[in-house]
Amino acid sequence: MRSTTTGMMTLCAAAAAVLLTGCGSDTPEPAAANGKPAASQSPAPASSAPAAKTGGATHEVTLEVGGTGKTAVMYSGIGSGFETQTLPWTKSGTAELTAAEQKVGYLVSVVPGTITAADGKLVSAPCTIKVDGKVVAESDGVKNSKGCSYIIKQ
Repeated sequence: MRSTTTGMMTLCAAAAAVLLTGCGSDTPEPAAANGKPAASQSPAPASSAPAAKTGGATHEVTLEVGGTGKTAVMYSGIGSGFETQTLPWTKSGTAELTAAEQKVGYLVSVVPGTITAADGKLVSAPCTIKVDGKVVAESDGVKNSKGCSYIIKQ
């Protein structure tokens, strides 16, 4: 059994080495006639303007995590982040949906960490998502401990 395991490890290491060495090239790209790097070598110019969202609908989104103390909070949809927050925590912003996002949906979510319940047990902090002032998702942290998510359409 030991020689089979060693053989498999050697085979895997050899396969990884072949794959990794095949990723690069020792041959440099040819320079353009003017002596400057070819177009594929020069970096694309950076655009200072944000990407335009056309045909967009806007929605006011509020993410909330209840409880007391501090816990980690991960969120996305109106920005994104994963940070330790003092509870209760709220983040509000505007979600601007493109025409495609209006059809397939735009995900907003908040996943809170744990807090200590009144009985001393660790439970997920409760969360709520509001879209345009209406509660669209909520978790009590006990029966539903997976956080909150909602797909905005239209």
